[in-house]
Amino acid sequence: MVTWLLIFFPAMVAGFVQGLTGFGAVIVMMTIFPFILPIAPAAGIAGLSMLASMVGLTYRYRHEFKLKRVVVPFIIYVAVATWSVHLSSVLDTHVMRALLGCLLVALCLYFTLFKNAGDRKYPWYIAVCFMVISGFFNGLLGIGGPLMALYFLSLSTSIPEYTASIQGFFLIDAFYINSVRVANGILDVHDVPYILVGMIAAGIGTILAARVANKLDDQTFRKWIYRFIGLSGIYYLFF
Repeated sequence: MVTWLLIFFPAMVAGFVQGLTGFGAVIVMMTIFPFILPIAPAAGIAGLSMLASMVGLTYRYRHEFKLKRVVVPFIIYVAVATWSVHLSSVLDTHVMRALLGCLLVALCLYFTLFKNAGDRKYPWYIAVCFMVISGFFNGLLGIGGPLMALYFLSLSTSIPEYTASIQGFFLIDAFYINSVRVANGILDVHDVPYILVGMIAAGIGTILAARVANKLDDQTFRKWIYRFIGLSGIYYLFF
């Protein structure tokens, strides 16, 4: 019974966080899941728990979804992730997590202190750096959300447009990366009950987040994203 509760409640909180900010669900779930599951399947279960919510959000905002905006970033992101996944046995992942944490905290401070920074569109080379860094850390540590959130936020003029872009992006990524996990035997039929419970819980969290998000104006919404990026950075630095 305790195991199911430790799947359900983190997944519900994760659904709320990702429904509100567009990313961060796996971060939330992976603070708890490794205590009850092996870490590799835990990451897969966490990712698939959000699948129904991502499908629902992408469908809800489908009229705002622009495939051209997602395709090129995804190709770069996946290419780097596919390469970096093999580096986990070579690089010190604790050092890499700390570096990512420093970067995210610095970005949070930058966007908080310079009020108009979030309204700028990034030059193409900065955008490519975001894609490469995100793909690198996704392949190495399963962390790819924060910088892609900033990238899509910089291109969006409304909350629905941002949500459609980032959820569509992560939906495509979820199909790809979890197909790789299944093909490599990391996930199997024994994980299905955990995934289903996680999906239900994440769905509840996403529905609750949608009610809150509808009451937020664009600037308040952006502030919440920057704050969660900062919290993510602190988590990677110290945990």
